[in-house]
Amino acid sequence: MVERVPESINFPAEEEKVLRFWEENDCFQECLKQSKNRPKYTFYDGPPFATGLPHYGHILAGTIKDIVTRFSHQSGFHVDRRFGWDCHGLPVEYEIDKTLGIKGPADVAKMGIAEYNKQCRNIVMRYSNEWEISVKRMGRWIDFKNDYKTLYPWFMETVWWVFKQLYVKGLVYRGVKVMPFSTACNTPLSNFESHQNYKDVQDPSVIVNFPLLEDENVSLIAWTTTPWTLPSNLALCVNPEFLYVKVKDNTTGKTYIMMEARLAALFKAESEYTILDKFPGKTLKGKKYKPLFDYFAQCGERGAFQVVMDNYVKEEEGTGVVHQAPYFGADDHRVCTEYNIIQRDQAPICPVDASGCFTSEVTDFAGQYVKDADKHIIKWLKEKGRLVNASSFKHSYPFCWRSDTPLIYKAVPSWFVRVEHMVEKLLENNGKCYWIPEFVREKRFGNWLRDARDWAVSRNRYWGTPIPLWVSDDFEEVVCVGSIAELEEFTGVKVTDLHRESIDHLTIPSRCGKGVLRRVTEVFDCWFESGSMPYAQAHYPFENRKEFEDTFPADFIAEGIDQTRGWFYTLLVLSTALFGKPPFKNVIVNGLVLASDGQKMSKRKKNYPDPGLVVQSYGADALRLYLINSPVVRAENLRFKEEGVRDVLKDVFLPWYNAYRFLVQNVQRLHKEEDVQFLYNENTAKKSDNIMDKWIQSFTQSLIQFVKAEMEAYRLYTVVPRLVKFVDMLTNWYVRTNRRRLKGESGAEDCLWALETLFSVLFSMCRLMAPFTPFITEMMYQNLRHLIDPASVEEKDSRSIHYLMLPQVRESLIDKRIESAVSQMQSVIELGRVIRDRKTLPVKYPLKEVVVIHQDPEALRDIQSLQKYILEELNVRQLTLSTDKDKYGIRLRAEPDHMVLGKRLKGAFKAITASIKELTNEQLEAFQKTGSITVDGQDLGEEDLRLMYSFNQSSDSAAQYEAHSDSQVLVLLDVTPDQSMVDEGVAREVINRIQKLRKKAHLVPSDEITVYYHCQPEGEYLDSVIQAHTDFILATTKAPLVPFPVPKAASVIIEEKTQLKGSDVELTIVKGSSAPRVSLNGPACTYVNLKVKVNDSDQDGVVLLENPKGDNILNFDKLKEVCRSVFGTNNKEMRVFNGGTGKSSLLLLSLSLPSPVMFHLPEFVCVFIAELNSKTDLQALSGKTLSVMSSESSSPGPASTAEHLLCPYINLLLCNAQPAECLTGEVGTLLLANPTGQNGLDYSGLLSEAAKVFGLRSRRIRLYQDQDLTQELPADLSVKSLDTKTVFMRVLPTTAEA
Repeated sequence: MVERVPESINFPAEEEKVLRFWEENDCFQECLKQSKNRPKYTFYDGPPFATGLPHYGHILAGTIKDIVTRFSHQSGFHVDRRFGWDCHGLPVEYEIDKTLGIKGPADVAKMGIAEYNKQCRNIVMRYSNEWEISVKRMGRWIDFKNDYKTLYPWFMETVWWVFKQLYVKGLVYRGVKVMPFSTACNTPLSNFESHQNYKDVQDPSVIVNFPLLEDENVSLIAWTTTPWTLPSNLALCVNPEFLYVKVKDNTTGKTYIMMEARLAALFKAESEYTILDKFPGKTLKGKKYKPLFDYFAQCGERGAFQVVMDNYVKEEEGTGVVHQAPYFGADDHRVCTEYNIIQRDQAPICPVDASGCFTSEVTDFAGQYVKDADKHIIKWLKEKGRLVNASSFKHSYPFCWRSDTPLIYKAVPSWFVRVEHMVEKLLENNGKCYWIPEFVREKRFGNWLRDARDWAVSRNRYWGTPIPLWVSDDFEEVVCVGSIAELEEFTGVKVTDLHRESIDHLTIPSRCGKGVLRRVTEVFDCWFESGSMPYAQAHYPFENRKEFEDTFPADFIAEGIDQTRGWFYTLLVLSTALFGKPPFKNVIVNGLVLASDGQKMSKRKKNYPDPGLVVQSYGADALRLYLINSPVVRAENLRFKEEGVRDVLKDVFLPWYNAYRFLVQNVQRLHKEEDVQFLYNENTAKKSDNIMDKWIQSFTQSLIQFVKAEMEAYRLYTVVPRLVKFVDMLTNWYVRTNRRRLKGESGAEDCLWALETLFSVLFSMCRLMAPFTPFITEMMYQNLRHLIDPASVEEKDSRSIHYLMLPQVRESLIDKRIESAVSQMQSVIELGRVIRDRKTLPVKYPLKEVVVIHQDPEALRDIQSLQKYILEELNVRQLTLSTDKDKYGIRLRAEPDHMVLGKRLKGAFKAITASIKELTNEQLEAFQKTGSITVDGQDLGEEDLRLMYSFNQSSDSAAQYEAHSDSQVLVLLDVTPDQSMVDEGVAREVINRIQKLRKKAHLVPSDEITVYYHCQPEGEYLDSVIQAHTDFILATTKAPLVPFPVPKAASVIIEEKTQLKGSDVELTIVKGSSAPRVSLNGPACTYVNLKVKVNDSDQDGVVLLENPKGDNILNFDKLKEVCRSVFGTNNKEMRVFNGGTGKSSLLLLSLSLPSPVMFHLPEFVCVFIAELNSKTDLQALSGKTLSVMSSESSSPGPASTAEHLLCPYINLLLCNAQPAECLTGEVGTLLLANPTGQNGLDYSGLLSEAAKVFGLRSRRIRLYQDQDLTQELPADLSVKSLDTKTVFMRVLPTTAEA
């Protein structure tokens, strides 16, 4: 049975109920079971770290993934959705280092790797519970039980297998490379990691002199923002092609060599310097200079401290002379290698340790952190006369993405995967992937691929998957292990875990006589693990080989735009290297969610609302729809605003909910008033001939068609705006214009058509929106499903909306002609509303005429076909259609678009504006047809001018009509006043007050009420209008409108005094229609007679199965409980039997016996005896006689049946109050004695028990024999004389109420 829908709704609370429903029914797993034999749709979930709490970025990506995978499931696919966890790497280690105060490798060595990794393992899943709660609360269906974690040995084993495939292909090498280095985390980072966190910083900017050995009075001058690299200087680099100058500083008299184009870097004016000579940079090649420091003076013997050349030196910054510290800059390293200043196999000149502190080689600054040493180095340069200029410089600088500390560039020995050789293949495979939005593929990601560098996959850390290379001391012999089995074979040791503490001690005997091979100390970059997840989550190739190969590449992945240099990149590199193909077919890239001020969301700044509180306030569906209907789905940034989430509730969910509520209300009304049980069957539903029914059906099918096409193209950003528009069309157009039909005012058949149409649309919408808003659709469906004919449901299990497939497009219902016609009608109505607003004429007040002028006769025919709705919505008496605007004295005029034309014409704009305003009606009509016009020599188009209609002031129409138009249609409203129309408007105001009062009292249309009114002063204008329009008001409110006084017996629901048209109006709504009440025939409540045989005594009596009517409904256990209480059976176990005699007796109850017990008696009368149990429907037994006996007794013989209640009773009718104690019924039954002949009531007992029936045990009452409450029952009345009568009950006011 469909349930009543409350007027107001708490969306978050309803979502919590849905969550419980999903959990109780294990709906997600049930979905997967139902779809297991369908075609597979593969989805990869990028693994987050569980060391931090989920934020809006995670919620956004999770929502996109959930929508696409739900949509795919409902499109007929099987979609496995496994959650993954990134468990290794810097994020975990950094947390431990902070907690334990670990400063560097020495501290780890002291505590031991086993203990360090144990600490890491302990916090890896610190927030996993919060993650699971958050993900589930957002409505995302994903499998947490069958998850993957990068720390699982089977996952790590596949990572080893991946690496070995690369090694066997010759793609792995060891080298020294200058790399971004995190001093806080003591490890190098890959290129893409270093690009994830740039910040604007102020760094020292110094210009330093390097005197030439051939003439120490002349110095080369170089610029740097990293003074800490100067102790490692080994060369100076110039551009061979650019011009350099020998220049004299007129202030100091010193002579410098620098690039001519960069003179401004040192001098503010030409008067400050004198150019002594000019020459190309190549003439400086090989010139020797005096080193700044003597720490590495011995390098001079190998060609250090000379000028070298390279085109990377630019003329945009510095002095045109770049100082070279080859182990702290990638270009420096390359150039110095080319000039043999350093060799690939030499020990690096890198006097900075893993923590970023100078080593003992730099004696003056040993132990100092390099960034802290900058100021000391500058001071030293100044004291030694080597500082030319010092200032500060603001620039963008990379920071560690985990520790948020500045990176340095530093040469470190690393293990690399070759990438540069396969750039073309990467680009080719990228071209095979479908990206949303497309520009990310070609620009951001494509550009990154074109400049791809070899990938440093090793990290000098502890908590990670160890690199499976065992090497000899000289690195000449290398064994790459690709599985646990291989490691056990090589070492002869059983292995269960692959972390460092479990395998670092294992050695492999050398095959070349080099003793034993030991594992290299490095672990994998955690990005290597996440890039391996397609294979590792399946433990490929050790398990699931066929399943993986049949479903690779993935159909779909999604992450944020920052992953173009992270997960997207590593996935592509590894799949290209392993299989030569892309890892995914389709990818959605989302932008970043920023704080409302455009800044990055920051816990420290608290510049964004807590996601949990937002969901608690507005619900997950609202947050989901807000995020999806924003620029962030197009890889643009979103400024998060809480009011945007609130607006989704206001603009989408509440109107949608009200349409659903309106449907259910009228289905219930139809059942109550017409005794028609609404049941929808799409296959047998009659096709409506109502044009608005056809329109909304067509519009719905067009929407389904559009959504399916756009979702196939993964364009979520086009889908949601259309869904939002559809809600508006449904609620503000279809329901609004068909309210009367839906309420049954045009007959039961037409009402049924309208209800079937609305149900069909809402049901389709629920299925279509289910992937986007899983909660509200489930909540509505759980009620709507009771209105669906089970025969029409294709799915075997239809308990959840998410078990149903998406609606199929019914193309036969699509009628673009009708959609166009209704669009024309909407334009007319909207233009008419604008006119009413402009003239402050509320729609309640009718007007004589609306004139619609359109140049297209076909459009006018469309408008004519929808005349009824235009007249109703604009509340006008007559619609006139015309193609002749001249008849109504209308002319065209033009205004320039100030923004467009002003920007284009600048100074000429003012003059041309005057000419535009002088254009004639005929010129503008021609412009309307051609779309172009020339004014003062300027060609103007449709975007430059705005056309408006105005009246010729000399015409009669100017006073009678008000006009408004869009680009197609012109609407005129007759705004001249008319008294009869004003009167009707006032009557509508009265209707409005009544309906508002009704809403205030939380009444629904099916509630029977009477409205009493009183106007003061009587007989004035308002009073006469109400009397003249009583039938008109009744037709809308469906409630009798009666003048005061309100009867004493009336049960007042709500009353209000208000003012209208200069009169005071008092409105009182009372319960029930004004028709007189009739006495009840027989007991008001369902009951059973009882024959009780327990403890060797026989008793007869009655049990009421409900009381008051509809409340306190008994089940079998309650029935036994009441029996014990009434008949004093002392908690004995009892058996209850239903038995009766008759030639055509029927059993309408559940039986505990396999079949009824049959006795053969004289006259061939069959006796049916059945024992009752907890499944018995007691209400179906009302009026029957039951036998009750102790549990040890045998089945009873046939019981004699009574045709009436065995005990005396009265019916009670509550007249002027509401029941209490959560009761709702206003009619009840009171037994005057029970068991038969026992416990008879006297007058005082009668009053007490009557109050209890309605939960009013503490209130004083009066009992009456008549409904007008004039004949009170006397205190000396014989209660027995009331048997079978109806008694009316009045509740006396409390002191507070009085």
